[in-house]
Amino acid sequence: MQRIRYQDLNARQQESYNYQQASGILADYGFVTIRLSDDWHGADFIAQHIDGTTFLKVQLKGRLTIDRKYQNRDIHICFRSGGHWFLYPHDSVMEHILASSNVGKTDSWAKGLYTFPTLSKELRAVLEPYRLEP
Repeated sequence: MQRIRYQDLNARQQESYNYQQASGILADYGFVTIRLSDDWHGADFIAQHIDGTTFLKVQLKGRLTIDRKYQNRDIHICFRSGGHWFLYPHDSVMEHILASSNVGKTDSWAKGLYTFPTLSKELRAVLEPYRLEP
């Protein structure tokens, strides 16, 4: 067996890799995941908790993302940054970002999408409650 290098994977392979990594971490929190073959109501996968009543619709991303198409759809965004995984409720984080920054006045947000290639100290503080520990 030989370990792979993430950066050598194509985009589809990276998404599969990230799904497997996220699923492994979510297992530590009592979730099993079901990958969807096509985005379903904005979700790449469903995370079902062992309590039998908690189901999360999860969109897997490469970075912190807010997007109008996920608004009011009860979507959670999962992404990795700096060796940490985050799983956040899209709408509440989006509302916080729009209320506390200039993002709402950008050309990108006017088109309905804003992504953050890196996380500032302020954004890390906002996301801290949603950080998953492996």
